[in-house]
Amino acid sequence: QVQLVESGGDLVQPGGSLRLSCAASGISFSIYDMGWYRQAPGKQRELVAIITRDQTTNYADSVKGRFTISRDNAKNTVYLQMNSLKPEDTAVYYCNGRRLIASYWGKGTPVTVSS
Repeated sequence: QVQLVESGGDLVQPGGSLRLSCAASGISFSIYDMGWYRQAPGKQRELVAIITRDQTTNYADSVKGRFTISRDNAKNTVYLQMNSLKPEDTAVYYCNGRRLIASYWGKGTPVTVSS
């Protein structure tokens, strides 16, 4: 059974930082491309960042320079370090694992940026 479990979401003030984690089980983690997506209220889900199996990264323009995605294959975990958070970063953040036609999602972790 494949499971992706996100954690680390919280309420944080503008300018603050959070680190999200996504622990994977039931997949050969190291050969999967892993990504973080987010969905704000009333909006479509959007890509935030992706890290491929060979450690290539890509970011949405809105988070470049503020967010960093990384992975630890020994721990089957992908991380999203979020700095200089803005109110517009408020959303539910989802972890995704993808390889060929297979795509798996976590249930999400909420991030609220507000003073």
